[in-house]
Amino acid sequence: MIRIAHLTSEQASVFASLALAGVVRQYPHKPDHVLNSAADALTPKQMHPAFYGCYDWHSSVHSHWMLVRLLHLFPALPEADAIRILLASHLSRSNLQRELGYAQGPGRASFERPYGWAWFFKLAEELHAEESMHDRYDAVAPLAECFAERLIDWLPRQRHPIRTGVHSNTAFALGFGLDYARAVGNVALEKAVVRAALRFFGEDRAAPASWEPSGNDFFSPSLMEADLMRRVMDATAFDKWLTGLLPGLEQSGLLIPVLVTDRGDAQGVHLDGLNLSRAWCLKGIAAALPARQAALAAAMQAHLKAGLAHVKSGDFLGEHWLGTFAVYALTS
Repeated sequence: MIRIAHLTSEQASVFASLALAGVVRQYPHKPDHVLNSAADALTPKQMHPAFYGCYDWHSSVHSHWMLVRLLHLFPALPEADAIRILLASHLSRSNLQRELGYAQGPGRASFERPYGWAWFFKLAEELHAEESMHDRYDAVAPLAECFAERLIDWLPRQRHPIRTGVHSNTAFALGFGLDYARAVGNVALEKAVVRAALRFFGEDRAAPASWEPSGNDFFSPSLMEADLMRRVMDATAFDKWLTGLLPGLEQSGLLIPVLVTDRGDAQGVHLDGLNLSRAWCLKGIAAALPARQAALAAAMQAHLKAGLAHVKSGDFLGEHWLGTFAVYALTS
């Protein structure tokens, strides 16, 4: 059996502190914003009363997910009261209604598609799982269902998946969308995601793993695809499929942590996130295929070690989001 590093209360406190500071920090900010007129020239907080911090909307969303997750795992965390107060303020019904209104505005059908949708699904899933958070879940549910409906509508019209190592990666969004669908009982979304996953990826063979990583990846396209398909296929089918996709996985460069040389660059620091997301993908693959656990364990641990060492770097370009990847890698 793999010995997996676990999130400690000390780490949780550090990550919570980063998120609590980040989600209320309005600037610097990189908006995903369509201006339909001069009236749409707004500040982040005017546009997004719930998710205005953390440099961009999706990072704010997944920082809120992390705070909810940490509160569930460590209810006596020193930051617990501050987290509860912040969630009550940010995830109010009025704020989420305004977020929904923004997303439904003209020209915004593709707002945060698919990465922001995926993390919003994960936030809604986490709130749904905890009875004490059902008021917060009720507040976010309408926007989560809006994104679910958009995903159901978009997938049949998407002829090809997007195989990238950044936000537009299709497999990542489908994986989180499927988790959400199963958690809340959205059968239509579950069926749509499974159909799309099999159509996009079911016949894939011989992924060009030697081409990875690109210089700004925070996802491995091939491992993220595998992390999706282990959710879709039974163990026997998945093992056969994975052997066809990555026939030399255990000897490939995908199992070697990536060296990061410039954490002061917003794109270069993505590679710290790549080490953490590779870790969670390897963890998911190993859990689905026990016979492969021994071969993947050391690589998973090495990636975790490499990524965790640089979450708290002192540079906002990394600190505003890397904690989330760390918490998901340690607790997924």
